[in-house]
This record gives sequence, C-alpha cells and structure tokens, in this order.
Amino acid sequence: MKRTLLLLIIIINSSLSFSQNQAKKPVVISPESLIGTWKLVYSKVTTGKKTEITYPVKDQEMIKIFSGHHFAFFKHDVKKGKIDTPVFSSGAGTYTISGDVYKEHLSYCNYREWENMDFEFTISLKKDSLIQKGIERIESLNVDQEIIEIYKRITE
Repeated sequence: MKRTLLLLIIIINSSLSFSQNQAKKPVVISPESLIGTWKLVYSKVTTGKKTEITYPVKDQEMIKIFSGHHFAFFKHDVKKGKIDTPVFSSGAGTYTISGDVYKEHLSYCNYREWENMDFEFTISLKKDSLIQKGIERIESLNVDQEIIEIYKRITE
C-alpha cells in the first residue's frame, strides 16, 4: 500500500512538473500561426523622447490580414467618410518570419513614399493577441520611430 501511494505521488509530481514546463514553452511563431484577420487594439509610437498612444482612436478601426507570406492592413473611420476629416489608409506586401524576428517589405501603401521599404520587428503571440515591436526608419522622410502594436485575432 505504501509503495502504491509513493508511486502515485511520484506520478502526480512528474505530471505537474511536465505540465508546468509545457506552459513555460514559448509559442512557436510561423506564417501558419499568423494566418487570419487581426484587429488593432493598441499602438504606441516613440520618436526621440516623445511617446504617444496612437490607438485606439475614437471612430476608427484598423485590421491586419496575414496569408502565408503576405500581409495587408486597412484603417478607416467608421463614419464612412462622412466627417470633417475622413480617414482611410492601407498597405500590403510580403513578410518573412524566423523565430520572433518578423520582417515586412511594404510593396503598396497609400502613403506612396513608404512603398518598397523594409522594416524589421519582433513579434510575439499570447493566446489571441499578437504583439509587434520595432523601429520604422526612413531616412528620406526623416522617420525614425519605435512602434508597439497589439492586435486581437478576429478570424483564422
């Protein structure tokens, strides 16, 4: 009886240890894990010593869509442009991912000066959230800023 009880305690401890180690494993990010539509819920931009929360913005929405190796983003006002300052921006291109290093090549953008630019970010997944951080630098436009964007998955 004591042996059975001791064996049972060892099995339970081993199981708990295994499940705790499983929980600590980082999520492996691959193009397949990104596929779907993600809604922006928060963004912050730091330029020099100035940090600004740039999203959420009242009456605006933004989504980012991933396929196997392509991405697209769209931002618009929810008033269908029937406001003093209508909002619409979009862009698309290709991406690669290796570990937590996510690289975008922006092929299309309504801000045409941003087209054909490359950006490198770190990316992480936590449950249904995608966190993207990195530097956007375009010397010709005097852009040099750190961004942090958080998205929530809305479809796969």
